Amino acid sequence: MLFVPTFFTPVLVRLAEKQAWRYWLGYGSAGMPSLEVIRSATLNAAELLGWPNAVGAIEPGKYADLIAVEGDPLKDITELLRVRFVMKGGKVARDDLRHH
Repeated sequence: MLFVPTFFTPVLVRLAEKQAWRYWLGYGSAGMPSLEVIRSATLNAAELLGWPNAVGAIEPGKYADLIAVEGDPLKDITELLRVRFVMKGGKVARDDLRHH
């Protein structure tokens, strides 16, 4: 299981449900390493928006929502299509892992 920090949690969940997350997964198919795909959706996105001091990583003083998947997206980036846990604003919004 891997927890991925992201301030885009609601967006990522909606994108995964609508299959639009495949846009980022296309980078993986084109040869971009999985870690770089994840960074493009988190750290790089925060920098692009001008918010690197507020979001984009799990660090003290930053806003960090979390998603978790059961597998390892560093080995199989498509695991990000199977979100099992979401924490938004410090509250659990989805917990499919608890039922296993």
